[in-house]
Amino acid sequence: MYGWIGEILRVDLTSGKVSIEELKFAKKFIGGRGLGVKILYDELEPKIDPLSTENKLIFATGPVTGTRAPTSGRYCVVSKSPLTGTIFDSHSGGFWGPELKFAGYDGIIIEGRMKKPVYIWIADKQVEIRDASDIWGLDTHKTTEKLVKETDPKAKVACIGPAGERQVLISAIINDKHRAAGRGGLGAVMGYKRLKAIVVRGTGKVDIANEEEFDEIYDESMVVIRKHPITDKSLPTLGTAVLVNIVNEYGMYPTRNFQEGVFEDAEGVSGEKITETILVGRRACYACPIGCGRITKTSKKEGEGPEYETLWAFSAQCGVNNLEAVTHANYLCNELGLDTISTGNTIGCAMEMSQKGFLKEKIEFGDAEKLVELVEKIAFKEGVGKELSEGSKRFAEKHGCPELAMQVKGLELPAYDPRGAQGHALAYATSNRGGCHLRAYLIGPELLGTPALVDRTKPEGKADLVRNFQNLFSVIESMILCVFSSFALSPYHYAKFMTAVTGLEYTGKDLMTIGERIWNLERLFNIREGFGRSDDSLPPRFLKTPLPEGGSRERTVFLEKMLEEYYSLRGWDDRGIPLKSKLEELGLSR
Repeated sequence: MYGWIGEILRVDLTSGKVSIEELKFAKKFIGGRGLGVKILYDELEPKIDPLSTENKLIFATGPVTGTRAPTSGRYCVVSKSPLTGTIFDSHSGGFWGPELKFAGYDGIIIEGRMKKPVYIWIADKQVEIRDASDIWGLDTHKTTEKLVKETDPKAKVACIGPAGERQVLISAIINDKHRAAGRGGLGAVMGYKRLKAIVVRGTGKVDIANEEEFDEIYDESMVVIRKHPITDKSLPTLGTAVLVNIVNEYGMYPTRNFQEGVFEDAEGVSGEKITETILVGRRACYACPIGCGRITKTSKKEGEGPEYETLWAFSAQCGVNNLEAVTHANYLCNELGLDTISTGNTIGCAMEMSQKGFLKEKIEFGDAEKLVELVEKIAFKEGVGKELSEGSKRFAEKHGCPELAMQVKGLELPAYDPRGAQGHALAYATSNRGGCHLRAYLIGPELLGTPALVDRTKPEGKADLVRNFQNLFSVIESMILCVFSSFALSPYHYAKFMTAVTGLEYTGKDLMTIGERIWNLERLFNIREGFGRSDDSLPPRFLKTPLPEGGSRERTVFLEKMLEEYYSLRGWDDRGIPLKSKLEELGLSR
């Protein structure tokens, strides 16, 4: 095969058996996210407990992973989420994904559960399950350092920290010390399986079908990336935090648990302020010409980040204007293995609950010291941190105020108030993994004008736009590339890369059909788990309570109108179930 290695590693932790299987479904599902959902849909029994031996954890790459294709240094982890109960794929950059391809595998299926802590060591075709008792309890940085010394100085490590070990439902998987497959609590699945880490070292390469054709599309794509203001200027210069002041100006910067859309201290915790005060340098993932990663240093330590979502989660969401505290909370999440979005969002939820008398414990907006303290308590399940470790939905429900949890399908919302962008609101509501901005990033057309500016205040035309973005992102995350590439590249570029790398003929239309197939299979998985139309919604606040001030003042979300059109365009019935004709069209008929 070209692009694909053609082999999947299966590791049964219960028996200790390791086997190699032929890669299947590549043509119809590509790899990465698409491959993961196909395997889980076929192999998991409905309604299993995500934290049980029956659940599986799939680490997957795509056909362009490990090539020179721009932003191809990624991998994804696919499982049934313990936080949401939905199908879930969580993505990460860095260098771990390409290393797995170089070691000779397109992916790894992890099943079963070990009786004692272990890690998996993969050195090309040699695979070992090793004892991890001496590193169980270590943070992700110390774990990485110890395992590199123990295996190979050039090895790459993906691991969990204390949060994952304790099966915190908002725990992450961390690779290369600072990169996170953060969302959905998949670190807890690793923790349940007592799998501390997967360490890989590969010396192989990825074979490309047509090197000349690849070079042509590579050169063409690099020209486009270097001409686009976002991928050539904004992200390289200020990182993802370039968005802070922009989104705040639109009145969509969620403040104090989405009660407001303007943070009065945004400038003090912005990308510009990071550059002025704590920035040390830039860092790029494998094969990335953008380089949005920020190396930073506070008075206490040096690390990476915070990124835009993290800045928001620990600042505006919690009413905190202390950049040092926000950055320290970010460092702690990387070290302890926590999802920064869900952690900050959940703390912000607790702050509003305290504000409105639903909590006995005093957790106030603006308390930077309490913010950092709660991050550690969540990771170790100490005190109120034990309740917070289950995420905002469960926490708010337990205390009788479910409406104060800013989540969709159990996943905490990120840093864009949906009342300011109708299309983005619909993307939140219909996201198959819950409250996510990267199932379809409508902030591009609705705020940033890429690929073209549309009226963010109007619901008209948004259903079709959301559907197309969802299909496209399903493909990008199956190849796998960074979705930031979509600011500059189009389906034409992705199809050219797929054709050159694999030797199979793809058009942009072909890829969009594959994306639609992946999206519908994910929908079928969730329907099988009991999800339906009632779950394609938003917290009542966004539907009934207008924003009080700023650039999105007096706005709410017109969800039902958009949702009906969306279902129709998707080829689903009014319950959100794909019609038989649509499934047959996509080759998914059962």
